Amino acid sequence: MEKTMKEMRNGEDKSGFGGGVEDVYGEDCATEDQLVTPWTVSVASGYTLLRDPHHNKGLAFTEKERDAHYLRGLLPPAVLTQDLQEKRLMHNLRQYEVPLNRYTAMMDLQERNERLFYKLLIDNVEELLPVVYTPTVGEACQKYGSIFRRPQGLYISLKEKGKILEVLKNWPEKSIQVIVVTDGERILGLGDLGCQGMGIPVGKLSLYTALGGIRPSACLPVTIDVGTNNEQLLKDEFYIGLRHKRATGQEYAELLDEFMCAVKQNYGEKVLVQFEDFANHNAFELLARYRSTHLVFNDDIQGTASVVLAGIIAALKLVGGTLADHTFLFLGAGEAGTGIAELIALEMSKQTKAPVEETRKKIWLVDSKGLIVSSRRESLQHFKQPWAHEHEPVKGLLGAVKAIKPTVLIGSSGVGKTFTKEVVETMASLNKKPLILALSNPTSQSECTAEEAYTWSEVNISFSWIFNSNSSFLASGSRLLRADELAQLILTISTLELYQCVGSSNLCQWKPF
Repeated sequence: MEKTMKEMRNGEDKSGFGGGVEDVYGEDCATEDQLVTPWTVSVASGYTLLRDPHHNKGLAFTEKERDAHYLRGLLPPAVLTQDLQEKRLMHNLRQYEVPLNRYTAMMDLQERNERLFYKLLIDNVEELLPVVYTPTVGEACQKYGSIFRRPQGLYISLKEKGKILEVLKNWPEKSIQVIVVTDGERILGLGDLGCQGMGIPVGKLSLYTALGGIRPSACLPVTIDVGTNNEQLLKDEFYIGLRHKRATGQEYAELLDEFMCAVKQNYGEKVLVQFEDFANHNAFELLARYRSTHLVFNDDIQGTASVVLAGIIAALKLVGGTLADHTFLFLGAGEAGTGIAELIALEMSKQTKAPVEETRKKIWLVDSKGLIVSSRRESLQHFKQPWAHEHEPVKGLLGAVKAIKPTVLIGSSGVGKTFTKEVVETMASLNKKPLILALSNPTSQSECTAEEAYTWSEVNISFSWIFNSNSSFLASGSRLLRADELAQLILTISTLELYQCVGSSNLCQWKPF
């Protein structure tokens, strides 16, 4: 039965064993004259097994398993079931009053006992999602250099330019299905956090496993480090990234292009690449550049839009009417705002059979300079231009609310406390049942709180803010499609599925999410 690697490869496809592509560098041929045994995976045992988070079960190893894997004496004699371990850990987590302490405790668990980590997360999803992702992950990214223990993903910096394929081959898992990548320039509503943005891909992929059912070994978090413009981080002695200003232009584009080509070469055409928390000027360009050649997805532009649209459709049961009967006003015209607006316009077009150019006229956006109108078109970024309608210039959100008289107010600005008492009161005076969505996170950056909205309106108001865990569903589905089919089809399907998840009990409490 024994064969050499060379004999096995003769007459067969010369693809690499990891990604289904040709072995350009010859790593897979390095030992082709060595004998190959009938098995290819060796199971760790003893002390090594206890340090392997993928297989370690801690005190849940049974008596037979302790004998079989040489664990006698390496563990206390008690055998605790996974359920009992979960009970103990949840008790310990609840003792922490500071959310960041809960976050670090969960990350420590993930690094030593992956199965138990996901059992905790799945069984206590409502309690722990805000711990492993927003809002707590924002603070974790801000302090990532101080709390850093061991790497949880791949760091690709300008130092690796020209060698990115080799870097990808350093990752131990070969059958990667989903990559979440960030360059850290626009982390949540916190701005440029540079290399410390790694907490976002790590947290998001944890949700892909817990909510989307994707194997942890098939997920790869990646941070592209091209520097940071955050002066505070550049002066921080514990900062873990490159200490210089951000690279831009051709240097930036070449690094990203090498990364995208290397990903496809190493993992094949079916790997999903999710762009996460890129700044506006790069996010739209990257999505447009690679959507026809790679399977790509931007959660900030596309994923959030699907969740918000599902919430709006659910809220129509409360406020009445169809999408076309309502007027929408956004505070924020970046990735999230324009992405949500476009999906609403497309769905409105689908329902009414009207051209999308017409349905866009029901949607207005406010940016830092005021209401986006046609007289500003020449100075607008390209992704804002479709929303520049005929109207006289209006400064500020309150003025826009009074002028446009929206029935739906959506906040995606990343600026906290911008839905002031005057704004909410005006919405309540204009509408019997206003719909207000404060979407920005973390909590400190939310446009207003639910308590503020309910108190100031003094009417039946449908209010929501979103924890954006939607992309776990989107990622699962998007891997089934060609790159050029992804956007509209999967977002439409996701919206309908999410809408069906809104129960009557939520609606009775005026909670469309």
